[in-house]
Amino acid sequence: MIALSLALFLATNPAHAQDSVPSNSTPNHTADAAGEEVDLEAGDVPVPAPPADADLPQVDPIISNEEFNASIPDLDVADDSELDRPLESIEAFERRIAAEQADAEPEAGQAAPLGSAALSDEDRVEEIGDAPVRDAELVAPLPPIEQFEVTPVELAEPADDEQDVTIAYEVRIEGLEAANEETGVDLRDEFKSLSALRKGDGKAANVAMISARLSEDRELMQAILASEGWHSPVVRTRIDRGEDGKDQKLIAVLSVQPGKRYVFSEINIDAEPTVPPSLIADNFALKAGQPIIASRVLGAEAKVAVALPENGYPFAQVGNRDILLDRETGDGVYTLPVDIGPRGRFDGITTDGDLAFDADHIRVLSRFKRGDLYDSRMVDDLRKALVATSLFSTVSVEPRKTGEPAGDGTEYVELHVNQQAGPPRTIAGSVGYAAGEGITAEATWTHRNMFPPEGALIAHVLAGTRQQGAGVTFRRSNAGKRDRTFQVVAEAFHNDYDAYSAYTGRLAANIARDSTPIWQKKLTYAYGVELLATGETDFNAATGTRSRRTYYIAGVSGQAGFDQTDSLLDPTEGYRLTALVQPEATVNKGFDPYVRARLDASAYYPVTDQFVVAGRVRLGTIQGAGLFDIAPSRRFYAGGGGSVRGFAYQKLGELAPDGDPIGGRSLNEASAEVRYRFGNYGVVAFIDAGQAYRETTPQFSDLRYGVGIGGRFYTNFGPVRLDVATPLSRRPGEARFNIYVSIGQAF
Repeated sequence: MIALSLALFLATNPAHAQDSVPSNSTPNHTADAAGEEVDLEAGDVPVPAPPADADLPQVDPIISNEEFNASIPDLDVADDSELDRPLESIEAFERRIAAEQADAEPEAGQAAPLGSAALSDEDRVEEIGDAPVRDAELVAPLPPIEQFEVTPVELAEPADDEQDVTIAYEVRIEGLEAANEETGVDLRDEFKSLSALRKGDGKAANVAMISARLSEDRELMQAILASEGWHSPVVRTRIDRGEDGKDQKLIAVLSVQPGKRYVFSEINIDAEPTVPPSLIADNFALKAGQPIIASRVLGAEAKVAVALPENGYPFAQVGNRDILLDRETGDGVYTLPVDIGPRGRFDGITTDGDLAFDADHIRVLSRFKRGDLYDSRMVDDLRKALVATSLFSTVSVEPRKTGEPAGDGTEYVELHVNQQAGPPRTIAGSVGYAAGEGITAEATWTHRNMFPPEGALIAHVLAGTRQQGAGVTFRRSNAGKRDRTFQVVAEAFHNDYDAYSAYTGRLAANIARDSTPIWQKKLTYAYGVELLATGETDFNAATGTRSRRTYYIAGVSGQAGFDQTDSLLDPTEGYRLTALVQPEATVNKGFDPYVRARLDASAYYPVTDQFVVAGRVRLGTIQGAGLFDIAPSRRFYAGGGGSVRGFAYQKLGELAPDGDPIGGRSLNEASAEVRYRFGNYGVVAFIDAGQAYRETTPQFSDLRYGVGIGGRFYTNFGPVRLDVATPLSRRPGEARFNIYVSIGQAF
């Protein structure tokens, strides 16, 4: 092999081909005929001349060359016929060896083969070589397995002074300054949130544990740097002692050399042409010359994956990216394959599973028509509308290919809805308290799909210190049109307030488009009819006493709202406007018509992320009837939790000689709040003002003010409110403090 290697070396290195190679040369050096050393692997490296023979020490040989050559036996190849004999086959070799082993007898000092009589005699002393072994236990029979006992090894408990021994350490990062300056963010923050050393809270059982955490954090630091474009960082770790080695606390050090930051030198999108042609380019944020940052890459790809289905490509698929890095130049060539699939238009809707309603009602919920260009936002909207019905345990909507041409290079796409109906019945309850209204508790039973599709039957019972009642409601959601509700209510209740006491029966029907916690709408409306029969106590100005009168009231109502806020129950910015008009008539020994109208406006301004300033105004008027021709329950009142806090419920306005309110035909109210939120909690400072008047138009005189502070606990469905308020310029008979508890902000 040495000769072959040297031959190949000389063949491929002609410059050394004339050097002689004696048999006692080594792979790295050889000697020429004159005894001079030649470096065979030196290549072009100059080798200094060896010293002259006169300068070398004289050493006598241990054995002469003649004696060495004489001791080597001659190998006469010509006279050895065995060397020319062909090799036997493997099968023949195995048969010969097996036969030799079967006939062989063990020699002295060797172990007897299995089956030998030496292993089955009754002699308890066997000789192994020249040393006899006399141990009866070696030949004693083993105990039965069921009697074999194993005593577990018990480790000694550590001493008391060793049980709580820990090693304190701190973490130090070196060399990140340049990377932090280039990214504009401190990479230490991300490292701290994921670091194994940081999670150890500066304590470890031993140095090996610190070293293991340090190794894990080294990989973490490399991953963080790679995510920001440094794909060839050098991160070294070490464990140092404290200053001068006297401090017992260890220092886990990560020394970072980010190296070169890689940038995109070329961006390639491998995709078929789209309509419009720039659809992918307009939605792909990566540009040549930008650093290769992982979050930007993922964001750009996600935007393309979203933009294509939103613009007619329901089956688009973004493939696996390829980034070719050049370590010498720091360049990266980015390639992204995109399968756009066919361009589609909406077709029909199919459904299967455990159905809550059929495909025809699903079409009512959709906001697109057959032939519209496919838009995944419309599909998401349909999915949310299905979820908002609260009739499903699970529901999914997915596009399916039909292969049917739709013109203009598109094809129809069918939407398939898989339904799994959930429990349709719910039982709910609520408890509240407000000054002047007392404690109220309400229980509700609902069957949301008793009359499919979405025909709900609702029964409720109300019990409280000031009001009691029961009623039944039929409600059809999405009645023939998305977001439209048809409702019929029949109820009876009793109210016992300071202003009046009433036993009332009510029958009403309306059609509405309202906001809900799931669907907050900019435009809302409601219109309907209402019939009431009510027996109420009222102050008689002629006699100066209160007596019960019966009123029969019929009316229609219309309401419109405009909402530009960011939340239904907890708005922080925007404004709202709501107008209500209720033409009514009292039918009692005649026909006395009148019109009730009310206007509400509120606005919200975020000063900071935590501070919000909010304000509201309310104006109301009743035109066309005298004050005592209107049932007390239909008049305007001010005061209470939803009106002017600091005063009891309905206590503002004109009072009768007995001290109870009479009510009015107009009112004005205003409120201002400063809201501060920290986490799931918040505090509110507020001031309210208002008054009710006998006149038909608000007078803005004799305004009463209440101030207070409130607390908020924020939940996933809205804030729980607790307000405590006191009236300013408190008058005799008015409470010093009033408390209000409810769900949602005051306005």
